[in-house]
Amino acid sequence: MGGTHRDKLVPLSEHRSNDERPLLVVIIGPTAVGKTELAIAIAKALDCEIVNADSRQVYRGMSIGTAQPTPKERAAVPHHFVDLITPDELYSAGQFESDALAWFEQWFTHRKCAVLSGGSGLYVKAILEGLDPVPADLAIRNELNGRLESEGLKALVEELTRLDPTHAASMDIQNPQRVVRALEVCLASGKPFSSFHSSTTAQRPFDTFVIGLKRDRDELIDRINRRVDLMMGAGLKAEVESLRPHWNANALQTVGYREWNTHFDGSMSEAEVAEEIKLRTRQFAKRQMTWFQKMEGVQWFHPEQLENIADALRVECANRGWGPVQLTRDHGE
Repeated sequence: MGGTHRDKLVPLSEHRSNDERPLLVVIIGPTAVGKTELAIAIAKALDCEIVNADSRQVYRGMSIGTAQPTPKERAAVPHHFVDLITPDELYSAGQFESDALAWFEQWFTHRKCAVLSGGSGLYVKAILEGLDPVPADLAIRNELNGRLESEGLKALVEELTRLDPTHAASMDIQNPQRVVRALEVCLASGKPFSSFHSSTTAQRPFDTFVIGLKRDRDELIDRINRRVDLMMGAGLKAEVESLRPHWNANALQTVGYREWNTHFDGSMSEAEVAEEIKLRTRQFAKRQMTWFQKMEGVQWFHPEQLENIADALRVECANRGWGPVQLTRDHGE
């Protein structure tokens, strides 16, 4: 940091003036890339807190399979919208938009900055651009998840293709959660899910600085494989078994959980389940990157380029008349 003495700096996120627009630092990237570690480093440097933008980490009882921030990480910097609700409760990107914006409104009343970190593209879009109001119906969702189990994904995809061929042609039809959600909207509203999409971008009372993290394919695959092995060792099977009363919930129709069906019916060993989770996670990471690479205004870095990231933040802070930023990394997954 070129001889800067941090004890002479005013904390960056201390009380702001009324005419100063706050800053939201957004960290995006695929699963296992290293978002949590960087988010904590930046939040410490900017003296602020973290809002989670991972659609599965909001659920309680799913800490292992969703790689929630650990108790140690959450003690280092407060994380919001983590471990919030039970898996069978209804929660959507639209609800997250409403709840998170309310949190930001209160936080930014006096504070200068906050960090948004996560890999759920729709959650990030909800905060940066806004979403059209989309209906939700828990009864229909539960019915569809029951049908998913009894009839299989193909039957739901065929129905969605009939009701909304436009959306079915452009979405990931191998993702049961997305298929169920799109079909839920069609059935609840009587209109195609695609009719709720617009190109209008909502105006926000804060500025954004978006950092994208990416790794080489082989490097990310290795991290994903090691993470799944750690999850298995940490008791993922026991976590899944504890969630079986909620088995039809939409939150559990996702990677790391639905693969266990084949184990519980006796057709796949634990080791085979682990390999299937690794495969599905790699496919999921690829879809995440496809989404994020379409976003504009993202500055991309390798997670180990800490000084490059710090330099970019210093420029942003200098433009605002704020003190310099020093990032330090706490090593670990």
